[in-house]
Amino acid sequence: MNAPTNAPTYDTQRTAHLDTAGAGRMPDGVRAVLAACTARDDRFGSRALREHLGAVLDSEVHDRLAGLLGVPAGDTVLTTGAAAAFDAFVRAVELGPGDRIWTTPHEGVDHLSTLYALRDRTRCRLEVVPLRADGDLDLDWMGAHIDEDVALVSVVHVSSACGTVNPVERVGRLLAPHRARYALDASHSVGQLPVDAARIGAQLVTADGWRFLRGPDAVGFAYAAPGVWGGCPPAPAPAAVAALNAALAHHGAARRLPGEDLLARLRAVVERTPGIEVLAAGRERAGMLAFRHREVPAPLIRRGLARRGVVLRKSVAQETPLHPAARDGASAVRASVHHDNGAQDVDRFEQALREVLREERERREHSGAATAAAPAAVGADRPGGPASAYRAKPAGRRHLTLHRAT
Repeated sequence: MNAPTNAPTYDTQRTAHLDTAGAGRMPDGVRAVLAACTARDDRFGSRALREHLGAVLDSEVHDRLAGLLGVPAGDTVLTTGAAAAFDAFVRAVELGPGDRIWTTPHEGVDHLSTLYALRDRTRCRLEVVPLRADGDLDLDWMGAHIDEDVALVSVVHVSSACGTVNPVERVGRLLAPHRARYALDASHSVGQLPVDAARIGAQLVTADGWRFLRGPDAVGFAYAAPGVWGGCPPAPAPAAVAALNAALAHHGAARRLPGEDLLARLRAVVERTPGIEVLAAGRERAGMLAFRHREVPAPLIRRGLARRGVVLRKSVAQETPLHPAARDGASAVRASVHHDNGAQDVDRFEQALREVLREERERREHSGAATAAAPAAVGADRPGGPASAYRAKPAGRRHLTLHRAT
């Protein structure tokens, strides 16, 4: 007997896009700029496109970035993404065996790999700032252990694991009297939270353009305080820069009306769904919610939602390997909201999630009945059988040998 499909029918004109933290949905005007510039590049070549864009590449986009970050326009640089800018910055850092670097459990694997390479190259010490019991960064630990051996501190503004907002201004005030350079990853905050480099006190701020700013892929930017930038990050394509400029203009002009807290509404939906665990760390969160089901694997949930027109992201332990949510190696589903979303998107998510879980429950019941009726035909260890379909796969992770502070 085949399991029921319960194939839903939906209005496909609007997808419930709940993955802005992974890849924001470009506004129509931004997409049009990208298409026009790509077509011009294809017809006339990249040199002609650069000449055509002129002031957009040389000044306009930098003026907008300066306004976004609260910094002088001459101190911004374009790159292919935050990770590339951070890598270029770190490659230029001169450290020695007596120096220390601080990172946090919220650090993404790309930045961690860069720091790991720096440690191997310079023989400096790489330490992980601990979290308090409530999931916030332990600023008391930082205050007790800061000295002039700490040369670089890398902090994530909003954690990609589950949306934790770190107290970046308080970190900046703590570091200000000391030698340490302060690098901030604003990839998941810029576009949804204010990012003021001067108030934060960071000497380096990096960000991607394709998340909450809803620009195109493969374009990002960085701010570096005078005298600290020695790297040369890879430059993005002119068409992508023009589209980012359009996204920045759209972001600046967007009218954000006060209304219902969509993240709270989304969280309420998840919390009242049986069998689901919300992954949370820290007292303040923004834009994102991560969760797991105790029986249904995250990839299966994500695919089931996608078939119903609801776009979320599957997150895995490798992405933030030091985060508490990564300790058991299991994957999770992450939803993120933007001012472009509405209550109807959350309602659609709730309906789709209910259907996915019901469908999987019925499939398990039918599979169990078939196994009981014909145990020889459907073995528990047979590839593709019911047990293997729901067996959690261990997630791999990079082997980073770090000193975890205690």
